[in-house]
Amino acid sequence: MPFEVFILGNNSAIPAHGRHPTSQVVNHHEKFYLVDCGEGTQIQLSKYKIKRSRLDHIFISHLHGDHYFGLIGLITSFHLLRREKPLHIYAPKGLKEILEMQLNVSDTKLVFELIFHETKFDSAEILLENDDLTISSFPVKHRIPTTGFLFREKNIQRKVRTEKLEAESIPHELIVELKKGKDVILNEKKYLSAEWTFPPASPRSYAFCADTLYHEELKNYIQGCNLVYHEATFMEESSERAKQTFHSTAKQAATMAQIASVKHLLLGHFSAKYEDLLPLLIEAKEIFAHTKLAIEGLKFEVE
Repeated sequence: MPFEVFILGNNSAIPAHGRHPTSQVVNHHEKFYLVDCGEGTQIQLSKYKIKRSRLDHIFISHLHGDHYFGLIGLITSFHLLRREKPLHIYAPKGLKEILEMQLNVSDTKLVFELIFHETKFDSAEILLENDDLTISSFPVKHRIPTTGFLFREKNIQRKVRTEKLEAESIPHELIVELKKGKDVILNEKKYLSAEWTFPPASPRSYAFCADTLYHEELKNYIQGCNLVYHEATFMEESSERAKQTFHSTAKQAATMAQIASVKHLLLGHFSAKYEDLLPLLIEAKEIFAHTKLAIEGLKFEVE
Protein backbone atom coordinates (compact mmCIF):
# COMPACT_ATOMS: atom_id res chain seq x y z
CA MET A 1 0.00 0.00 0.00
CA PRO A 2 1.34 3.46 -0.85
CA PHE A 3 2.95 5.86 1.57
CA GLU A 4 4.10 8.82 -0.49
CA VAL A 5 4.51 12.59 -0.51
CA PHE A 6 3.39 14.67 -3.50
CA ILE A 7 4.91 18.15 -3.76
CA LEU A 8 2.52 20.92 -4.83
CA GLY A 9 4.55 23.96 -3.76
CA ASN A 10 8.18 24.33 -2.67
CA ASN A 11 8.96 28.06 -2.60
CA SER A 12 9.19 30.46 0.33
CA ALA A 13 7.33 33.75 0.77
CA ILE A 14 6.34 34.53 -2.82
CA PRO A 15 5.77 32.58 -6.06
CA ALA A 16 8.87 32.80 -8.25
CA HIS A 17 10.61 30.99 -11.12
CA GLY A 18 7.47 28.94 -11.75
CA ARG A 19 7.49 27.72 -8.15
CA HIS A 20 4.60 28.03 -5.69
CA PRO A 21 4.42 28.54 -1.91
CA THR A 22 4.45 25.55 0.41
CA SER A 23 1.93 22.76 -0.01
CA GLN A 24 2.07 18.99 -0.26
CA VAL A 25 -0.19 15.95 -0.12
CA VAL A 26 0.62 12.85 1.91
CA ASN A 27 -1.01 9.67 0.63
CA HIS A 28 -1.11 6.81 3.11
CA HIS A 29 -3.03 3.72 2.03
CA GLU A 30 -5.11 5.89 -0.35
CA LYS A 31 -6.09 8.31 2.40
CA PHE A 32 -5.00 11.83 1.45
CA TYR A 33 -3.79 14.55 3.85
CA LEU A 34 -2.96 18.14 2.85
CA VAL A 35 0.03 19.72 4.60
CA ASP A 36 0.06 23.52 4.34
CA CYS A 37 -1.98 25.36 1.75
CA GLY A 38 -0.05 28.21 0.18
CA GLU A 39 -1.39 30.41 -2.60
CA GLY A 40 -2.29 28.39 -5.69
CA THR A 41 -2.72 25.06 -3.92
CA GLN A 42 -6.06 24.16 -5.51
CA ILE A 43 -4.71 25.07 -8.95
CA GLN A 44 -1.82 22.68 -8.33
CA LEU A 45 -4.25 19.99 -7.18
CA SER A 46 -6.10 20.34 -10.48
CA LYS A 47 -2.90 20.44 -12.51
CA TYR A 48 -1.65 17.18 -11.03
CA LYS A 49 -5.08 15.53 -11.03
CA ILE A 50 -5.38 15.08 -7.27
CA LYS A 51 -9.08 15.13 -6.41
CA ARG A 52 -9.80 17.76 -3.77
CA SER A 53 -12.79 15.68 -2.70
CA ARG A 54 -10.36 13.12 -1.23
CA LEU A 55 -9.08 15.65 1.30
CA ASP A 56 -10.74 15.42 4.71
CA HIS A 57 -7.86 16.62 6.90
CA ILE A 58 -5.70 19.73 6.39
CA PHE A 59 -2.65 20.53 8.53
CA ILE A 60 -1.37 24.12 8.70
CA SER A 61 2.06 24.61 10.26
CA HIS A 62 1.82 28.34 11.05
CA LEU A 63 0.10 31.56 10.09
CA HIS A 64 2.54 33.12 7.65
CA GLY A 65 0.60 33.67 4.45
CA ASP A 66 2.73 31.49 2.20
CA HIS A 67 1.49 28.52 4.24
CA TYR A 68 -2.26 29.17 4.32
CA PHE A 69 -3.34 31.89 1.84
CA GLY A 70 -4.72 29.19 -0.47
CA LEU A 71 -7.05 27.82 2.18
CA ILE A 72 -10.03 30.17 1.81
CA GLY A 73 -10.12 29.52 -1.93
CA LEU A 74 -10.08 25.77 -1.40
CA ILE A 75 -12.82 25.97 1.24
CA THR A 76 -14.96 28.14 -1.05
CA SER A 77 -14.56 25.62 -3.88
CA PHE A 78 -15.68 22.83 -1.56
CA HIS A 79 -18.75 24.95 -0.78
CA LEU A 80 -19.56 25.65 -4.43
CA LEU A 81 -19.18 21.97 -5.25
CA ARG A 82 -21.71 21.13 -2.49
CA ARG A 83 -19.34 19.13 -0.32
CA GLU A 84 -21.20 17.02 2.25
CA LYS A 85 -18.41 15.56 4.40
CA PRO A 86 -16.94 17.53 7.33
CA LEU A 87 -13.53 19.11 6.76
CA HIS A 88 -11.01 19.01 9.61
CA ILE A 89 -8.37 21.73 9.91
CA TYR A 90 -5.46 21.44 12.35
CA ALA A 91 -3.77 24.80 12.88
CA PRO A 92 -2.47 27.31 15.43
CA LYS A 93 -4.79 29.62 17.30
CA GLY A 94 -6.10 32.44 15.13
CA LEU A 95 -6.85 30.64 11.87
CA LYS A 96 -10.44 29.87 12.87
CA GLU A 97 -11.15 33.58 13.40
CA ILE A 98 -9.44 34.54 10.13
CA LEU A 99 -11.46 32.11 8.04
CA GLU A 100 -14.74 32.89 9.79
CA MET A 101 -14.20 36.60 9.15
CA GLN A 102 -13.58 35.94 5.45
CA LEU A 103 -16.71 33.83 5.21
CA ASN A 104 -18.79 36.35 7.16
CA VAL A 105 -17.89 39.39 5.05
CA SER A 106 -18.81 37.45 1.90
CA ASP A 107 -22.03 36.22 3.52
CA THR A 108 -20.99 32.62 2.84
CA LYS A 109 -22.72 29.96 4.89
CA LEU A 110 -20.92 26.72 4.22
CA VAL A 111 -22.96 23.69 3.19
CA PHE A 112 -20.53 21.41 5.03
CA GLU A 113 -19.13 21.37 8.55
CA LEU A 114 -15.75 22.99 9.15
CA ILE A 115 -14.08 21.53 12.25
CA PHE A 116 -11.07 23.30 13.76
CA HIS A 117 -8.44 21.64 15.94
CA GLU A 118 -6.12 24.13 17.64
CA THR A 119 -2.51 22.91 17.74
CA LYS A 120 0.00 23.43 20.52
CA PHE A 121 3.38 24.99 19.70
CA ASP A 122 5.25 24.23 22.93
CA SER A 123 4.98 20.43 23.02
CA ALA A 124 4.27 17.42 20.83
CA GLU A 125 0.75 16.00 20.61
CA ILE A 126 -1.22 13.41 18.68
CA LEU A 127 -3.64 15.14 16.30
CA LEU A 128 -5.21 12.24 14.43
CA GLU A 129 -5.15 8.48 14.71
CA ASN A 130 -6.71 5.66 12.71
CA ASP A 131 -6.10 1.92 12.37
CA ASP A 132 -2.95 2.38 10.28
CA LEU A 133 -1.45 5.76 11.10
CA THR A 134 -0.76 8.30 13.83
CA ILE A 135 -0.29 11.98 12.90
CA SER A 136 1.38 14.18 15.51
CA SER A 137 2.58 17.76 15.73
CA PHE A 138 5.87 18.88 17.26
CA PRO A 139 7.31 22.33 17.99
CA VAL A 140 9.90 24.06 15.81
CA LYS A 141 11.57 27.46 16.25
CA HIS A 142 10.21 30.21 14.03
CA ARG A 143 9.18 33.87 14.49
CA ILE A 144 5.60 32.91 15.34
CA PRO A 145 4.05 29.74 16.82
CA THR A 146 4.87 26.93 14.37
CA THR A 147 4.69 23.15 14.34
CA GLY A 148 6.00 20.33 12.23
CA PHE A 149 4.01 17.17 11.57
CA LEU A 150 4.97 13.53 11.97
CA PHE A 151 3.18 10.75 10.08
CA ARG A 152 4.03 7.40 11.67
CA GLU A 153 2.65 4.02 10.67
CA LYS A 154 1.43 1.70 13.36
CA ASN A 155 2.88 -1.79 13.66
CA ILE A 156 1.99 -3.59 10.46
CA GLN A 157 0.37 -7.01 10.72
CA ARG A 158 2.05 -10.10 9.36
CA LYS A 159 0.92 -11.39 5.95
CA VAL A 160 -0.51 -14.90 5.60
CA ARG A 161 1.33 -17.30 3.26
CA THR A 162 -1.12 -18.01 0.43
CA GLU A 163 0.26 -21.49 -0.18
CA LYS A 164 -0.72 -22.43 3.37
CA LEU A 165 -4.28 -21.24 2.86
CA GLU A 166 -4.52 -23.13 -0.40
CA ALA A 167 -3.34 -26.34 1.26
CA GLU A 168 -5.51 -26.11 4.38
CA SER A 169 -8.60 -24.11 5.30
CA ILE A 170 -8.88 -22.64 8.80
CA PRO A 171 -11.46 -20.24 10.27
CA HIS A 172 -11.04 -16.53 9.61
CA GLU A 173 -10.84 -15.65 13.30
CA LEU A 174 -7.76 -17.87 13.64
CA ILE A 175 -6.12 -16.21 10.65
CA VAL A 176 -6.62 -12.87 12.37
CA GLU A 177 -4.72 -14.16 15.41
CA LEU A 178 -1.92 -15.62 13.28
CA LYS A 179 -1.47 -12.24 11.57
CA LYS A 180 -1.04 -10.70 15.02
CA GLY A 181 1.89 -13.05 15.62
CA LYS A 182 -0.01 -15.42 17.92
CA ASP A 183 0.05 -19.21 17.67
CA VAL A 184 -3.38 -20.89 17.68
CA ILE A 185 -4.81 -24.36 18.32
CA LEU A 186 -7.63 -25.97 16.33
CA ASN A 187 -8.82 -29.54 16.91
CA GLU A 188 -5.73 -30.19 19.05
CA LYS A 189 -3.45 -29.10 16.20
CA LYS A 190 -1.10 -26.17 16.78
CA TYR A 191 -0.68 -23.58 14.05
CA LEU A 192 2.49 -21.49 14.37
CA SER A 193 2.35 -17.86 13.28
CA ALA A 194 5.99 -18.04 12.15
CA GLU A 195 5.11 -20.87 9.74
CA TRP A 196 1.82 -19.46 8.46
CA THR A 197 2.81 -15.81 8.01
CA PHE A 198 5.61 -13.61 6.72
CA PRO A 199 7.34 -11.20 9.13
CA PRO A 200 5.76 -7.74 9.02
CA ALA A 201 7.42 -4.86 7.27
CA SER A 202 8.93 -2.22 9.56
CA PRO A 203 6.58 0.73 10.20
CA ARG A 204 7.51 3.80 8.13
CA SER A 205 7.52 7.45 9.14
CA TYR A 206 7.52 10.85 7.44
CA ALA A 207 8.30 14.16 9.13
CA PHE A 208 7.41 17.59 7.78
CA CYS A 209 9.69 20.18 9.40
CA ALA A 210 8.06 23.54 8.81
CA ASP A 211 9.84 26.89 8.76
CA THR A 212 12.45 26.73 11.49
CA LEU A 213 15.72 28.04 12.83
CA TYR A 214 18.34 25.32 13.09
CA HIS A 215 18.17 23.83 16.59
CA GLU A 216 19.38 20.43 17.66
CA GLU A 217 16.35 19.71 19.85
CA LEU A 218 14.47 18.99 16.63
CA LYS A 219 16.29 15.67 16.32
CA ASN A 220 14.28 14.33 19.26
CA TYR A 221 11.08 14.45 17.16
CA ILE A 222 12.39 13.12 13.85
CA GLN A 223 14.95 10.55 15.04
CA GLY A 224 15.25 7.65 12.61
CA CYS A 225 12.48 8.79 10.24
CA ASN A 226 12.40 7.15 6.82
CA LEU A 227 11.82 10.48 5.07
CA VAL A 228 12.15 14.04 6.37
CA TYR A 229 11.19 17.27 4.62
CA HIS A 230 13.25 20.13 6.03
CA GLU A 231 13.21 23.73 4.91
CA ALA A 232 16.36 25.02 3.17
CA THR A 233 15.48 28.62 2.47
CA PHE A 234 19.08 29.72 2.00
CA MET A 235 22.58 28.46 1.27
CA GLU A 236 25.29 28.66 3.90
CA GLU A 237 26.62 31.90 2.41
CA SER A 238 23.41 33.50 3.74
CA SER A 239 23.51 31.85 7.16
CA GLU A 240 23.24 35.18 8.97
CA ARG A 241 20.15 36.06 6.95
CA ALA A 242 18.73 32.62 7.79
CA LYS A 243 19.33 33.23 11.49
CA GLN A 244 17.73 36.69 11.38
CA THR A 245 14.60 35.34 9.69
CA PHE A 246 14.40 32.10 11.74
CA HIS A 247 15.10 29.90 8.73
CA SER A 248 17.66 27.23 7.87
CA THR A 249 20.33 26.68 5.23
CA ALA A 250 20.70 23.60 3.04
CA LYS A 251 23.81 22.66 5.02
CA GLN A 252 21.92 22.94 8.30
CA ALA A 253 19.05 20.80 6.98
CA ALA A 254 21.56 18.13 5.97
CA THR A 255 23.29 18.35 9.35
CA MET A 256 19.96 17.81 11.09
CA ALA A 257 19.27 14.77 8.91
CA GLN A 258 22.68 13.39 9.81
CA ILE A 259 22.46 13.85 13.59
CA ALA A 260 18.88 12.52 13.64
CA SER A 261 19.92 9.41 11.68
CA VAL A 262 17.10 9.77 9.17
CA LYS A 263 17.08 7.66 6.01
CA HIS A 264 16.25 10.25 3.33
CA LEU A 265 16.02 14.05 3.22
CA LEU A 266 13.88 16.37 1.09
CA LEU A 267 14.85 20.05 0.79
CA GLY A 268 12.16 22.70 0.25
CA HIS A 269 10.94 26.25 1.01
CA PHE A 270 13.47 27.81 -1.35
CA SER A 271 14.14 31.53 -1.37
CA ALA A 272 13.17 33.41 -4.52
CA LYS A 273 16.81 34.56 -4.77
CA TYR A 274 17.68 31.09 -6.14
CA GLU A 275 16.47 30.33 -9.65
CA ASP A 276 18.86 27.40 -9.95
CA LEU A 277 18.34 24.99 -7.04
CA LEU A 278 21.21 22.64 -7.87
CA PRO A 279 23.76 24.49 -5.67
CA LEU A 280 21.52 23.94 -2.62
CA LEU A 281 21.39 20.23 -3.37
CA ILE A 282 25.17 20.05 -3.78
CA GLU A 283 25.70 21.88 -0.49
CA ALA A 284 23.42 19.47 1.37
CA LYS A 285 24.80 16.30 -0.23
CA GLU A 286 28.28 17.15 1.00
CA ILE A 287 26.90 16.49 4.48
CA PHE A 288 24.10 14.01 3.83
CA ALA A 289 24.25 11.95 0.64
CA HIS A 290 20.62 10.77 0.63
CA THR A 291 19.21 14.20 -0.16
CA LYS A 292 16.76 15.25 -2.89
CA LEU A 293 15.06 18.48 -3.89
CA ALA A 294 11.31 18.67 -3.27
CA ILE A 295 10.48 19.52 -6.88
CA GLU A 296 6.86 20.40 -7.64
CA GLY A 297 4.93 17.66 -9.37
CA LEU A 298 7.19 14.90 -8.06
CA LYS A 299 6.08 12.06 -5.82
CA PHE A 300 8.42 10.70 -3.14
CA GLU A 301 7.90 7.23 -1.68
CA VAL A 302 8.42 6.78 2.04
CA GLU A 303 10.60 3.69 1.67
